[in-house]
Amino acid sequence: MPVTRIPLGLPRFDAEAMATAAARLTPRDYQVLEHLLHHRVLTTHQLQRMFFTKPQPTRRRLGILRQLHTITRYRPWTPYGGSEPNHWVLGRAGAELLALRGHSTVKELGYHPDLAMSISVSNKSGHQIGVNDFFVHLHHLARHTPGALLRAWLSERQCAKIWGDLARPDAFGCWSENGRQIDFFLEHDTGSMTLAKVTGKLATYTDLAETTQITTPVLFWLPSRTRETHLRDMITTADLPIATAVQTSLDDGPAGPCWLPLPHRSGQARMRLAELLTAWPRLALGRSPQVPATTATAAGSYDDYLDSLFPNEDESR
Repeated sequence: MPVTRIPLGLPRFDAEAMATAAARLTPRDYQVLEHLLHHRVLTTHQLQRMFFTKPQPTRRRLGILRQLHTITRYRPWTPYGGSEPNHWVLGRAGAELLALRGHSTVKELGYHPDLAMSISVSNKSGHQIGVNDFFVHLHHLARHTPGALLRAWLSERQCAKIWGDLARPDAFGCWSENGRQIDFFLEHDTGSMTLAKVTGKLATYTDLAETTQITTPVLFWLPSRTRETHLRDMITTADLPIATAVQTSLDDGPAGPCWLPLPHRSGQARMRLAELLTAWPRLALGRSPQVPATTATAAGSYDDYLDSLFPNEDESR
């Protein structure tokens, strides 16, 4: 079926154009749009790992979505030659369709095309891609591993809506594997901030725990073993459950045995993400094996959402 080309330069898309675009979208396409809305930018490779299987069908489908103006793209400049992959951002038509589908408005979604594209020139672009890559690994592993499930992935902006100024994590996640489950706040470290500032953020998480009466582990995802060692040396007291790991490209990524909890025990081996709660027995005993009610309420029902999270194999080629 040929793609209906929507004219460029329109400030808004008319009803006929919107209907044409909506008729072409699959449930998986809406999942792509929702993730771009919440997580700002995803690369072609990240979207392939999350929703597709092979590169060519991924590029073809993303090209169709771009022609329908539901998504748009940019490619970062690289100073040392070579090229970066396409980085995908939600387009105006995509935001309109999400709003219509959710019986809301584009304004209520918090979408503005200029703000959506601002990530392309932001010095936070690399950090955002890194945060998203953490969860893309978990998403991909859950697609292909029985008993594994990414139950929640909330962006920085979603976290801000829930917890306000009490704490500003890079993301919130809930990961389940083989009957074990952990909720966590993620601090994705690129090495650009002094470690004093990094450790200073822990006070905000302590305030959040005292206010909400929910103690949630804080995970530091670090760029090198040296920086991890220095960070751990600076955390002399751990009022919160904390774990650190060095960013890894191993098959299981952040789900694998790369986490070292604090407080430190002599001879403590690195643990899988889903095993971390066993390092904090008091926390494990006091936790309910559910996504916290505040999170589920703000993010919508994750049980309902997960029913449609993973596309069927026919769609995911």
